[in-house]
Amino acid sequence: MTSTATKSSYPDQSQKTLCRNPFLSIKFFVFCHGFLQLSQLLVSGYLKSSISTIERRYGLSSQTSGLLASFNEVGNTLLIVFISYFGSRVHRPRFIGCGAILVSLAAFLMSLPHFITGPYEYDRSIASVFSNTTDLCQPGVLGSWGNLSNASCTPHAARENHEVLLVMFIAQALLGIGGVPIQPFGISYIDDFASERNSPLYLGILFSVTVIGPGVGFMLGSTMLRFYVDVDKVTGDEVQLTNKDPRWVGAWWLGFLVAASLVAVSAVPYFFFPREMPKEVASGKESSSKKSKDVLSQLRSRSEHVQNLSLTQFIKHFPLVLLRNLRHPVFLLVVLAQVNLSAMVAGLATFMGKFLERQFSLTASLANMIIGAVNIPGAMVGIVVGGAILKRFQMSLKQCSAMCVLGMFLCLLLAFPLLFLGCPTQKVAGVTYSESSEFGHHALECNLQCNCPEKAYNPICGSNAIEYISPCSAGCRLVNIDAQTNSVLNYTDCSCISKNGLVGTAKPGTCGTSCSHFFLPFVVLSCLAGILASTSHTPSFMLILRSIQPEDKSFAVGIQFMLLRVLAWMPGPVLYGSAIDTTCILWEKKCDRKAACRYYDNNLFRQRYLGLQFFFEVGAFLCFVTVYVVLRRQEREARNAAETKTDPEKEKLAGNSIKNPESKV
Repeated sequence: MTSTATKSSYPDQSQKTLCRNPFLSIKFFVFCHGFLQLSQLLVSGYLKSSISTIERRYGLSSQTSGLLASFNEVGNTLLIVFISYFGSRVHRPRFIGCGAILVSLAAFLMSLPHFITGPYEYDRSIASVFSNTTDLCQPGVLGSWGNLSNASCTPHAARENHEVLLVMFIAQALLGIGGVPIQPFGISYIDDFASERNSPLYLGILFSVTVIGPGVGFMLGSTMLRFYVDVDKVTGDEVQLTNKDPRWVGAWWLGFLVAASLVAVSAVPYFFFPREMPKEVASGKESSSKKSKDVLSQLRSRSEHVQNLSLTQFIKHFPLVLLRNLRHPVFLLVVLAQVNLSAMVAGLATFMGKFLERQFSLTASLANMIIGAVNIPGAMVGIVVGGAILKRFQMSLKQCSAMCVLGMFLCLLLAFPLLFLGCPTQKVAGVTYSESSEFGHHALECNLQCNCPEKAYNPICGSNAIEYISPCSAGCRLVNIDAQTNSVLNYTDCSCISKNGLVGTAKPGTCGTSCSHFFLPFVVLSCLAGILASTSHTPSFMLILRSIQPEDKSFAVGIQFMLLRVLAWMPGPVLYGSAIDTTCILWEKKCDRKAACRYYDNNLFRQRYLGLQFFFEVGAFLCFVTVYVVLRRQEREARNAAETKTDPEKEKLAGNSIKNPESKV
């Protein structure tokens, strides 16, 4: 890298110009980069907050939505290795700006399916025939109502669904590619031109933003999902649903437009920053000693040696460094521990909202509010506490590993009860509940004369506390409607609902769950478990940085993030989504294919979803325990080697005293 001028080398007039020009200030660069990282992470955080809504809108399985959520890692992983090579060879601010524009374009593309598809149509198949707002039992009507829902199964509709998925996957790939230069180039640019005293502060600000960003994304999701999906196409009077209805789809696309606009605005300043700027001089005396400066200069000279390699030499050099680091037991074990934790976080972040919705009958908006306001800030607190403890006690490598072991052990103690804090599966007539011994969709004799469509879905809750998938399936013949709001009050004369020997009634919507008292303990325990797991974040990074050769540090960090993406962030959401799909007990059918799941076995959902979380936490705990054992053994071997080194000197002295008894020892 070419030498950079200091402030003192400029004449007075130039100093005044520097003061007036914000693009020659590293502080302004830190501000811009913090805003850009916040906006970029807002996009990925918002996708996770709206994933269950996108599933419902386009009839996706959890496995498909998990693949969609992790697809941005594909483009990122393919290019991240080359970032280690390019380093400061390129105009880093401009590369960051171009990456930000690509991220903005990707976010706009994510919202495109809303505009290329028709309005959202929830199940009103019988309503369209009888010109009212209900789907009631009509025993006098002949015909196969089951075919009504197939009317939209045209080749165009099938092609439209494929186009939606294609656009979203392309957008996710572009999001990953655009995000490649943002953090690495930003960090290296700050490290090059900030003073040694201020550089840790600036980097600390950026790392805190990386935790805050997803939280802001979930809060944005909580706000946007309160609006109806077609808020731009229909008036409020035309929407017969409330956000508590299981058929409700929020305006998932609106948040992508907001995030894309923020990223586009944050990209502009990067095209005005210079390739190199004057090195910052910290006010007051520099705290770094001559020894630390010597170490820093050695690291930079080694870094420059790597940068002087040609691309061919770099590609040949990379596998050698990779193998050398993977043979290092501490590096390999710590990375495996981080892989376990990252896979757990990837799955939890993607599907925690859906889990809360299904387990505790929350709206998507409220579930996102809980995650954005409680769980993510809790993880941030854990990271800060772990770093503060590390700094306060100046821990050795063995002490760092012991801290990781303790944090994960306490996390396991708090995470285990979560497996039992949840709600049972609701009683759904013909699906999970039947008065006879037979179960099956519409296995009810009381509604056989109603000619109900097989694919109808308009849940109601009977006065007998049993849920029915539509008024027709409950045998309801009459409906009471509020004349002012044009909303359904209740259904009556329901032949399948009996209470105290009388024909019962039903109200619109699901029956929900009767275990809301478990919700608060679940949130508190999950938040505390997240805090304890996060305390291992900083110590585990220190274990990696201190245990490898100094010249391999930049490579090792790149290898670490590459392995985290390939082994955790990419497969994690898909694995969780596949596990969730195995707990579905009633699928929505679209054109004779499985679409979104309507009902899950809540007990299985909780056991498999949180069971995966517990499995990954145990894996991380065992890796940290092994690291501690390895470091303790290395420490003991080093102490024995030091003692062995002094033994020959003692023996020599003892031998001389035997030959000459009068000599003094």
